[in-house]
Order: sequence, then C-alpha cells, then structure tokens
Amino acid sequence: MSRIYRSLPPAGTKIGLAFSGGLDTRAAVAWMSRQGLDVHCYTADLAQPDEKDPREIPPIAMTHGAKLARLLDCREAMVREGLIAIQCGAFHLSVGSKKYFNTTPLGRAVTTTAIVRAMREDGVHVFGDGSTHKGNDIQRFYRYGILVDPDLRIYKPWLDQAFVSAFGGRKEMSEYLESIGLPYKMGTEKAYSTDANVLGATHEAKDLERLDTGMHIVAPIMGVAHWKKDVAIEPETITVEYEAGLPVALNGKRFASAFELFVQCNEIGGRHGLGMSDQIENRVIDAKSRGIYEAPGMALLHIAYERLLSAIHNESTTDLYATLGRRLGRLLYEGKWFDPEAMMLKDGLTRWIAPAISGSVTLELRRGDDYTILETRAPYMAYDPDKLSMEKVEQPAFTPEDRIGALEMQNLNVGDNRALLLHWMDNVRKLGPGTSTQLDKLLTDGD
Repeated sequence: MSRIYRSLPPAGTKIGLAFSGGLDTRAAVAWMSRQGLDVHCYTADLAQPDEKDPREIPPIAMTHGAKLARLLDCREAMVREGLIAIQCGAFHLSVGSKKYFNTTPLGRAVTTTAIVRAMREDGVHVFGDGSTHKGNDIQRFYRYGILVDPDLRIYKPWLDQAFVSAFGGRKEMSEYLESIGLPYKMGTEKAYSTDANVLGATHEAKDLERLDTGMHIVAPIMGVAHWKKDVAIEPETITVEYEAGLPVALNGKRFASAFELFVQCNEIGGRHGLGMSDQIENRVIDAKSRGIYEAPGMALLHIAYERLLSAIHNESTTDLYATLGRRLGRLLYEGKWFDPEAMMLKDGLTRWIAPAISGSVTLELRRGDDYTILETRAPYMAYDPDKLSMEKVEQPAFTPEDRIGALEMQNLNVGDNRALLLHWMDNVRKLGPGTSTQLDKLLTDGD
C-alpha cells in the first residue's frame, strides 16, 4: 500500500499540517476542513527572523477551520543541531570559500521530527506540508516523517490535482479565502521567496532563478546590505571562546543558554553582513538551482572553530574533518541527518575532533566577509612557533643533519615512482596505435 494519498483521505481523517500562517497554508486548512478532514496544525517556533511573534500563528489556523493548533518550541533544538553541524563541518556547498551553512536542511530536520512527534502524541498519523514536487523539502519532510512515525501516511494538497486545479496560484487562493469570509491581505510581492530560522535565511525562486540577477536585489533580514555604499559599518573586534567544541563566551561574556549566545552572534555578524553567499547547488533530484543565503551567527562561530581546529589538530585529522564533513553536509541536504551513515559520521567528528577544540579567537570584523584574525589562544595546540622558527632557538625540534636524512629517505619513493611511470609508458606503447581513442569509438560510433 502506498504511503501517499493521491487524493483527499476519507472524511473524518485526522491530518497534521505544518502551518506557517502564510497564504498557502491558510488556503490548505480552509479547503481541507471544508472537505471534511479534521485538520490539526503545528507551527514550529524557530526564532525565525521573518516572524514578529510565532505565538500569533496558531490562532490563525483555528479561525480557518483547524480542530487543533499547537506551537512547538524548537529554538534550542535548532541551535543544538546548528552547533553540531559546525563541529562536523557539515557544509558541502562553497563558492570562492563562501559556504552555505545548510540552515534550511537543518530547519527541516528539527521541524519535521518535532511536528511528527507532536502528531503522534495527538493520535494523528497523516501528515501534510506546503512543499512542492520540484524542491528538496518534499523529500526531507517525507524521510524525517516516516523515520519518526513508521505508521505515517502523507497527504500533500500540492500533490493533489484537485487542489492544484482549484488553486493554481496566489491569486486563486486569495480569491477562495475572500469567498469564505477569510480575506487575506497580501503584502508587497517580492522578487524572490524567503525561508528562515534562527540559523539563517534562504532567498530563492522568481527573479533569483536568473543568473544575470545578483545578490543586490535581496533585502537582508538578518543583517545589513554590506554592498551598499551608504550603509555605514564600523570595524568591530570580537573574541569567541570555545570549550570542548562548544562556544561559551563572546568578549568574555557568558550566556544562560546556547540559544542566547547564538542570537548575540547573529546580531554581531549581522551588523557587518557576515555570512552571505550566492550558491548554485544540485537539488536532490539532481537538477541545479540557485539561492542567496544569510547566516551571520553560523559564519562567525565557524570561522573561530576552524581557526582553532587548524591550530590544535594534525593534518590527517583536519583532512578527514574536511572530507567527511563535506559528505555529511550532502547527507544533511538530502534529508538524511538522522540516518545511520550520518550518525556514524557525526559520532566520529563530534567525539574525536570537537572535544579538543578549546580556546579563543579574536577577530576584527569589517564589511561582509572582510575580517582579520588578530589572536588565537588555546591551552593545547599542535602549533608551536619554536618548531619551525627562522630564528635561533635553544632546543630546536630537529637539525640540518636530521633533515638531510629525511630527504635521503625520499629516494625510495621517488625512485619507485619513476620506474613505475616508465613501465606504464612501455606497456601503453605495446597496446598499439589508436588505443587512446577506443572509448571514443565505444561511445560515439566513431571510426
């Protein structure tokens, strides 16, 4: 039996809906409830910067026909998962060293698992959300949902042709709400869409789908538009302190919770426009899309973490951090943050790398990603200025004679490699003429 309803479930079915309070979810609640479904709405409080007060959202669901509406506090969970991602370097997208910090995938992992757990408590085992068939979220909601509730079934209005035919766009949804006495006042239509949580904001679609349109059309919601010449930004010095892989203080000030510290990081980084990036990415269906991202707090904490990482751990460990973290970032992007392969990577990276990250990094922040690292301190570092100092030191780590011996040992490897290359070239010649074009013939029907 398929988990996914192609059309409306039977009348009286309890259905849980991830409710944002926007036009699309308002129309979905009103329509489903009037089709006889018992709609239960769940809104996640992610400290999203584009919402003034998430507590105002559940009552909207009730006025549109929901039988129950709950607000789920996911703020601490969001920051917890964001810090784990930093510890693991779980970021696979990067252009010119500017990273996308996977803030929306992290949001979906936290939101979906929290909502489906709450649904299970309420005896609701049919789940719906506003994701469409073209994006990544439809897979993320699906995977996390059935991971939490093995009995879960799915009904998404935007996969039901009856709903799609009735509500082809925002105009039709707005007219429907008007017809049932629940008018929705549409705000000024932006040239792109936005999704946000405390970790960061994603801007995509509409005009941003065109690569001849740059970041400058975006109005940042987590900081300043650092590219505008009339925006005054004063340099600022900030010291980030870590203990056992977790940030604990900013300029010596400690906070009551990781969430409060992270909010302050957002404010500091946002004042400079830190952590904005323009990325082309491969969606889970293996087609490319483009987004503009903000993540000022993630960027600030990531800079300090990787600075300490490079000073504390050896090269082989930092190489594994980079390669395994990138792999983990793609798993996160695909909605697999809690799958066994992701848990294995997270366990290794948080158990063997993060606990050693203790110390402080002082930076001068200027505009955007223009910053200078001023000082790095740690109780233990593999880095030691005396090991490779160009000045005379009392007890050098090694002598010129030691280095001569080390160089002579390279003769074994270099000699073997040279012999192998000569052997390889001899054998290629024996294969005869035209060998290099064999694959071309196989694939192109060439002569």
